Amino acid sequence: MTQQQNDIDINSDPTKVPDWNNIDAIELTEKPILVEGHTLKCKTNAGELAFKLFDQGLRLSSVVERKQDYKLLIDEPVYNALSMTQNNDTSVVSGANLQLFIQHKPFSFNVIHSNEKSAFKSPSDGHFVRKHRVPPLAKNDQGWWLSLDLKSSEPIYGLGEKWGALNKRGQLVRSYNSDALGVNAEISYKNIPFCWSPDGWAVLCHTPAPVTHSVGYAPWSQRSYTALIEDPYLDVFFFTSQQTNKGADFIAQLNQLTGYAPVPPKFSGGVILSKAYYKDPEELLAVAKQVREREMPCDVITIDGRAWQDTRTRFAFEWDASRYPDPALVMQQLKELNFKVCIWEYPLISVEHDWFNMFAEQGWLLTDKRTGDAYQYDWDQQAFGDVLTSLPRSGIVDFTHPDAYEFWRDAHKPLFDLGIDMIKADFGEQVEDDNMLAHNGESGHALHNVYAHLYNRCVYEAAEMYSPSGPFLFSRSSWIGCQRFNSQWGGDPQADWEGMMGNIRGGISWGLSGAPFYATDVGGFYKDTRDDLLYVRWAQAAIFSAHYRLHGIGAREPWSYSDQANKAVTKALNLRYRLLAYLQNCFEAASSDGTPVQRAMVLAFPEEPQAWAFENQFMFGDDLLVAPCFQPSGDVEFYLPEGDWVLFDPDSDNTSSVLPGLGVHKLNLALDEIAVFARVGAKIPLSKSVQYTDQHQASIDVETVWHATAS
Repeated sequence: MTQQQNDIDINSDPTKVPDWNNIDAIELTEKPILVEGHTLKCKTNAGELAFKLFDQGLRLSSVVERKQDYKLLIDEPVYNALSMTQNNDTSVVSGANLQLFIQHKPFSFNVIHSNEKSAFKSPSDGHFVRKHRVPPLAKNDQGWWLSLDLKSSEPIYGLGEKWGALNKRGQLVRSYNSDALGVNAEISYKNIPFCWSPDGWAVLCHTPAPVTHSVGYAPWSQRSYTALIEDPYLDVFFFTSQQTNKGADFIAQLNQLTGYAPVPPKFSGGVILSKAYYKDPEELLAVAKQVREREMPCDVITIDGRAWQDTRTRFAFEWDASRYPDPALVMQQLKELNFKVCIWEYPLISVEHDWFNMFAEQGWLLTDKRTGDAYQYDWDQQAFGDVLTSLPRSGIVDFTHPDAYEFWRDAHKPLFDLGIDMIKADFGEQVEDDNMLAHNGESGHALHNVYAHLYNRCVYEAAEMYSPSGPFLFSRSSWIGCQRFNSQWGGDPQADWEGMMGNIRGGISWGLSGAPFYATDVGGFYKDTRDDLLYVRWAQAAIFSAHYRLHGIGAREPWSYSDQANKAVTKALNLRYRLLAYLQNCFEAASSDGTPVQRAMVLAFPEEPQAWAFENQFMFGDDLLVAPCFQPSGDVEFYLPEGDWVLFDPDSDNTSSVLPGLGVHKLNLALDEIAVFARVGAKIPLSKSVQYTDQHQASIDVETVWHATAS
């Protein structure tokens, strides 16, 4: 088998326009009945379904449950006691705050609040000869079809790390983790089948399986949201909200079910320096020494995949002895320079390493359904080009096997004992739909997405158990609940202006999907363009993200560019460190309510719909509005919400001019200038300038407070 970028060949292509005439809607075979006081059971021609109401929503599930529980949920809602009235046509079920109306024939449902405001309902997309052209609920060989009504121009947000428009209205989006090899298409590394509407409803498809979302996608239905859930089991949570900031409320509700992100350790807010890759210890240490000699603020240096592993035999938690005969000495030298150290891993084992046979004999690798042997994954060698080393045929670690899981987790201990501080958990998208089988009996199709969750959980638990610096994980691939494992980065953007814009939007979209921490590859990952302007503007924009990583093919150290670029980026890095106390407040808020560090305008200004269209700008925490510069000319155009705003200038307590809100503005920036604004009256804590975070005490020291005032 070869690497599948987005293999959707199950029974048929789910991205094709459905033949609605041949997708039969669910029909009730009996009237619904109340069971145990809090469950409404409905017998249908597709099996028995259960409805449960909780204070802010509804759970709809098939009564026959999945055999495998991947613990994507850490909690369940408290389900309300129900009462029901019923006639031949309709059942009306009431809970504490909601009422569920079920139309018996044809089957449909809608939910309203106790104040009689509509929450959500089955689609109104009709047909000449039947009530529903698009079925409210259906089941066939592909899985479950669930549809809801969309109001005209109603925006929809979420659905994971996606590089295009944040408002998914009009899009066909597939929740299917892919090694996307960039940020230029619909496919992405981090997906979650969760979306929400500012009109007051949200949906989480609780499944490990792929989900295809037609979000007012006109070839399917321009007036409906439809999810094709490729799972024989159905489990869907519907959330409602009457809060002013419905998006923030939905993210909090999602996090209550799937877990909040833990507060990252202090050092993780500093600069993470990396490239693909430092070829030997001499190059690594030379760069580390230059960082300190040049007084570049930096906390972490990364030893990437090919930097410490023999690619032919990786991955087996061992150093390439030909380059690292004494890794402990290298760690000692880096620690003497006050660096934290990040190393790379992935969950595959080369057939050229003894571990492959050992794992295969133990049943610790995914197996080939055709032969029963350990599956051997073949990489698409064309993906690596002229720069990156081709990868060997490999087995895929089976994290559903408890012994394999425990072995892999504990294999990290010697690395942490050596002085490693954090792990970059790469890949995790390689489980193929066909011919793969896991220890727990799941096929590759069922395991594909949830594999990332199991992998990330395993590595994060290792960091919890063994890292002396506190658990911190950088992961590339994610699924439901992966925010519980700290942070993610956006993989492999093209090193150009559109790559920068797509990478930033991907992070903001991920934040709208319940994951608060993200980093881009500053400068772009592939192609070493040596573009000073791009590098500077990317470095400046990334100052205002949760985590900051300089990374790509080719050097990303500031002095490797022109002197002018070096000065502008160094100035930006110093600003990053002055904002660490502010960032720490953002970390703590995110850990308590799920609010992302980078906030889309729809999330930050829910009462200003005119602001939502400005998707290439964002709020950094509560008080700073960031308008990244995407033009080589230095021109920026941005929208300021209601109020009076001033340019954020940490070197001054006031500014010479006020920019009024509720309008669009334009600026032309010098190379070392950044378009960041604070509403008049805001107070921004500023930290003292340091070279690495351990120069602070136990917490990030606040040196002064900058006041957003106008002269």
